[in-house]
Amino acid sequence: MAAGCGAPEPRVLLCLGALLALWVAAGLEAIIVGELHDNVTLHCGNVLGPRGLVTWYRNDSEPIFLLSSNASLTPAEPRFSLVNGSSLHVGMLSLQDEGNYTCQEMRNGTRWFPVWLRVASGPSHIEVNISATGTLPNGTLYAVRGSQVDFSCRSSAQPPPVVEWWFQAHSSPESFGTNLTVTYFTLLLMSQNLQGNYTCLATNTLSGRHRKVITELLVYLPPPSPVECSAEISAGSSTLKLTCRWDGGYPDPNFLWTEEPGGAIVGKSKLGVEVLNRSQLSDGRKFKCVGSHIVGPESGASCVVQIRIPSLFSEPIKTCFVGGNVTLTCQVTAAYPPAEIQWLRNLTQPEMVIQPDSHYFIAQNGQSSTLTIHNCSQDLDEGYYICRAENPVGVREVDIWLSVKEPVNIGGIVGTIVSLLLLGLAIISGLMLYYSPVFCWKVRSTFRGQDMGDVMVLVDSEEEDEQEYAVEEEEEEGEETEREELPKEINKHGHIHRVTALVNGNLERMGNGLQDLQDDSNELQSDIVREEDLPV
Repeated sequence: MAAGCGAPEPRVLLCLGALLALWVAAGLEAIIVGELHDNVTLHCGNVLGPRGLVTWYRNDSEPIFLLSSNASLTPAEPRFSLVNGSSLHVGMLSLQDEGNYTCQEMRNGTRWFPVWLRVASGPSHIEVNISATGTLPNGTLYAVRGSQVDFSCRSSAQPPPVVEWWFQAHSSPESFGTNLTVTYFTLLLMSQNLQGNYTCLATNTLSGRHRKVITELLVYLPPPSPVECSAEISAGSSTLKLTCRWDGGYPDPNFLWTEEPGGAIVGKSKLGVEVLNRSQLSDGRKFKCVGSHIVGPESGASCVVQIRIPSLFSEPIKTCFVGGNVTLTCQVTAAYPPAEIQWLRNLTQPEMVIQPDSHYFIAQNGQSSTLTIHNCSQDLDEGYYICRAENPVGVREVDIWLSVKEPVNIGGIVGTIVSLLLLGLAIISGLMLYYSPVFCWKVRSTFRGQDMGDVMVLVDSEEEDEQEYAVEEEEEEGEETEREELPKEINKHGHIHRVTALVNGNLERMGNGLQDLQDDSNELQSDIVREEDLPV
């Protein structure tokens, strides 16, 4: 076979093609990989030491002469040259250079060394597409939480590359999968833990060359809560601090404060805090905060605060007894921001702020404050007290007069009242007895339980003995006769006057008895007058 190959050149080339086919089929050829537009060197076997005449061929449909170590033979292209007298050096590789090459060495015979040249290209370009919601000025993509996002990556290379996606949220990367030509996937519900860096990696399997594109994707969330506005006194000063909050979103929203009506801008910031001095404040002014977020809503969300000067309510006069306790109350209304409440004295030291101690106890519940004074003293505690309410909008005060009195003797008052009542009853009873003896008889009858036969006898002091005798005689006769019998004739000359009255309800007979009594009295007075007129 080797002798046949030593024949003229056409037959040599035919032998070369036949041998190359056998070696390729047997897997004895060497494989060299070169990069597109780079240089590559093909070695003529692994032979050390001096080399014989070397000739390189390109094997397509038939062998093509490239160059030889014989200086008289011109290379097929200037890109081809020999290195170390045996290796083929190819410059500026192109895709057309890929194929089978054969090195022929003639030294003590002819030897053939096949080489397979592979030309790799790329990946030179990667196309990444993420269907996110929007792009920030710095190029960062963002999506809304809960939305659907599609990912795709494409790269061109020779041979076609392997394309794969990688995701890194914090420090541990996670692979989403690989594909030879294109890789794409979809995330249906974006969440905060899917925020991070997405990497598309394309690798040339022939050359091992790879290229990657890293894309940062943020997952944004609009605030779910409403905007909240508030106004408060700045710490250690009399300025007003406006605060606007819109919690729960990512990233933080932007805030704009304006004065209403009119829309004059007060300030804008990400913190939502603005500080106003007293010159910018007046009772009833309104301030509006508008919060805006990158993912909407487009009109934003807003809230309004209205500042008000305090209004005070309290009892104007309070009374305390010496040694007792009293509580003064002061109620603040309509103040916004909430007012600071103080209690002051307006006596020897005008407007002296009262400090809590064992004598003064101050308590505050919301916008209601109380001042309790223990062990009231007329000299120290009586006088005006001032309740002062102050916020950055203004100051209001109200005066309370405290009167301290000596305690009242309740026991003495009660005793005096009882005594007066008893005295009044006694006077009324005496008048009734004096002007209405009938009432007296009826009362007496009621208590004693007597019947209609009761007798009342009126006796002159001069005839006491005869009066007693007449009464006894009358009682004896009364037992023998009926009780309803009319009274006997009155003895006028003996100065004994008897009146019998029916006390048990016979008013008619009682009236007759009274009439007889009056007649006897008149006759007695006339007798006394006549006796006085007589000469002595």
